[in-house]
Amino acid sequence: MTVINWIINNVLTQAGIIIGLIAMLGLILQKKGVGAVIMGTFKTILGFYVLSAGSAVLVTTLTYFGVMFQAAFHTTGIVPSIEAVNGYATNNMGLGGQIALAFLGIFVVNILLARFTPWKYIFLTGQALLWMSTMTVIFGYAAGLRGAGLILAASVVGGFFCVAMPALAQPIVRRITGNDAIALGHFCTIGYLVEAGVAWLVRKRNVEKQPSTEDIKLPRSLEFLQDTYMSLAVVMIPLFLIVAAVAGPEPVAEQVGTMNYMMYAFLQSIQFVVGVYVLMTGVRLLLGEIVPAFRGISMKLVPDSKPALDCPVLFPYAPNAVVIGFITTTIGTLIAMVALPAVGFAVIVPGMLTNFFAGGTAGIFGNTVGGRRGAIIGGVVHGLFITLLPALLVTTFMNLGFPNLSATDVDTITAGLLFAYIVRPIMNAF
Repeated sequence: MTVINWIINNVLTQAGIIIGLIAMLGLILQKKGVGAVIMGTFKTILGFYVLSAGSAVLVTTLTYFGVMFQAAFHTTGIVPSIEAVNGYATNNMGLGGQIALAFLGIFVVNILLARFTPWKYIFLTGQALLWMSTMTVIFGYAAGLRGAGLILAASVVGGFFCVAMPALAQPIVRRITGNDAIALGHFCTIGYLVEAGVAWLVRKRNVEKQPSTEDIKLPRSLEFLQDTYMSLAVVMIPLFLIVAAVAGPEPVAEQVGTMNYMMYAFLQSIQFVVGVYVLMTGVRLLLGEIVPAFRGISMKLVPDSKPALDCPVLFPYAPNAVVIGFITTTIGTLIAMVALPAVGFAVIVPGMLTNFFAGGTAGIFGNTVGGRRGAIIGGVVHGLFITLLPALLVTTFMNLGFPNLSATDVDTITAGLLFAYIVRPIMNAF
């Protein structure tokens, strides 16, 4: 058990190392030379960690923005956090070992399903696998499963989601990327499909091509906005400054120090754009190496398999849709924050990290299916949906005797609710 925990904590949860090892395996299976294997492996790992560095900058700026947002609009309630759920399961329920074994089991089941079923997807977002193992183990335990049965059930359900979610999203991902080389490995996929469904309903009929967010024509004086990072700055700088002005200096006084809080907000908005720039650079570097290397896996171990990668790999294909998706999803979560308590649900405070990463990806789906109209209207519905599921999860947690907790990734919530409302009644019946 100690060895397994060491491998999980030091290798399997380090997504960059996993992706690098898989790239190395693919290159070796293609009988590349030693130099090519070393270079391809290193550049794959480098690309992943450049992407992660961009994400880390975004996390810092969005965390700051979330604090200011709550202070500005006096929002109090439950902020969904899968990290908090994992901590409670590990420290209060003693399920850390089972979660670790289920993490490993999910990856094994994923490989087996990809090898022997038509769903040829290898899920490579390691952190997402940890969250899936957390939710399936918690709710499997609450359903009455114990020991090997709990680990097996969590592994099978989690492994199924690892191939089913990329498979369901792939027809739209193929339209986004223009090829079948990669898939989407992010456990917010049900929300993306909800937005795509809404976009299909509201799309313009009888037109050959939907008006895209990426085709917006600007006057000559505003052509600089066609640059991705300039257009992002034009949106994010006023947004950060307005929220900071309403919130005042108190919420971040200790963090800001002697700097003027409005200047600090301005610099944070610039940091946000920097984070996106670094993230996009990492995506390009990662895809340039992992896709060719993965051909070895496809040819030898899992024929025709595709790497399912984290959601930022789609951002370069429709950067305007990412911004629109973030804004409209945030609007939807704000509406839900006010509306859901009126019908008896908990107050779910919008999480800006989820709104950006999941909302931005959903915006790409909406734009691909229904153009600008799909991205905007679908984004608001997506915000409502990703707030409703955490609210349902709070109620389910409380019914099972858990504290006021909730999570964000809607696929992991769906897996948990599957145990709560299907597996648990079956267990109780016997």
